Amino acid sequence: MAEIINMPKLSDTMTEGVVAEWHKKVGDTVKSGELLAEIETDKATLEFESFFDGVLLHIGIEKGKPAPVNSLLAIIGEKGEDISALLASAGTTAAPAEEKKEEKTAEAEPAKKVEEKAPAAVTSAPKAAPVAVSNTSNGRILASPLAKKLAEEKGVDLSFISGTGEGGRITKRDVDHYVPYDAPARPAGSSAASLSESFVDEPVSQMRKTIARRLGESKFTAPHFYLTISLDMDNAIAARKSMNSNEGVKVSFNDMAIKAVAMALRKHPAINSSWMGDVIRRNSHVHIGVAVAVEEGLLVPVVRFADSKGLTQIGDEVKVLAQKAKDKKLQPAEWEGNTFTISNLGMFGIEQFTAIINSPDSCIMAIGGISQQPVVKNGQVVPGNIMKVTLSCDHRVVDGATGAAFLQTFKQYMENPVMMLV
Repeated sequence: MAEIINMPKLSDTMTEGVVAEWHKKVGDTVKSGELLAEIETDKATLEFESFFDGVLLHIGIEKGKPAPVNSLLAIIGEKGEDISALLASAGTTAAPAEEKKEEKTAEAEPAKKVEEKAPAAVTSAPKAAPVAVSNTSNGRILASPLAKKLAEEKGVDLSFISGTGEGGRITKRDVDHYVPYDAPARPAGSSAASLSESFVDEPVSQMRKTIARRLGESKFTAPHFYLTISLDMDNAIAARKSMNSNEGVKVSFNDMAIKAVAMALRKHPAINSSWMGDVIRRNSHVHIGVAVAVEEGLLVPVVRFADSKGLTQIGDEVKVLAQKAKDKKLQPAEWEGNTFTISNLGMFGIEQFTAIINSPDSCIMAIGGISQQPVVKNGQVVPGNIMKVTLSCDHRVVDGATGAAFLQTFKQYMENPVMMLV
């Protein structure tokens, strides 16, 4: 009997997914536990295995297309089995055979995503326009469905792209690497009126959609307030230099900040809490989320039980998690469960900033870079190494005095790193 497979919910925030790759095609034999597809969620691209043995009878979601959770992904059953009733119950119909091919011919469509005003006439002769390449068959342009979709989104005319696929077929890679010819250069002394205006609408990724939704909910639901404090980093710089002089040891200021936050949370459990509506949840464990910038946005892998780990262990774990985040290989257990979050932009030269609380946390710490500034020590003005951090707090959970006390404890640990080693 044929079985329906729906789009799975692969993360707590996932509302829709995109099939990044099908590893089976209609008619292929599939075994339980065998890789069926790769599904892009809002945070990572995960492998999806079949639950059933049989033959892949129907693919409900094309490669590269988004679909809501629980929508029809595929049907697996016996070869030749009638699945029309299942398709009808799912609100769809079987596609013609030629539409089930991974690549098919498609007529070129005019660009829809780029609008451009024609530039005013110029005195110099413009560059020659590109010549349409020969990639047609019986008047139809040979292109994969994904290449056609991508070209439409970019506003690219497929007739000007040279295909590298079989028989000159245009692939996604060809569209990605296509560079349109340059517009005529503006001659010296010409007016600004000769410049053109244009734009490109880029589709929003699953990750960016989730970032927009969750941060919007946080910013407009949780009443934020901000506390900033300056740290004297002279001792931290000396301690880090001493630790890293040991072979195989490489501790960063970010690692030190994670450890200091984790230990400070032990003394201030009100900061390590979450607003749950009817109750405030006081977490006994300390899981620190570390914001990592990736190509499509931001991921927050979690260092679990950070207060019980040493600086080198924290550093090694953050490196592994950050690389997994950039490779989109994080697993749900590696990005869920944070009780506090750190966002560090110091390495980009940012001295101070504020961050939006990462739900369900009640606080997030924004860490700036270390800068040399004149400071007063022992009645004299001397050069000092200052780092500023800003704590964003959810006022439903944390009051100003509570947040200030936490920052004072964090400051003690960072300015006296030896306290973190005892």
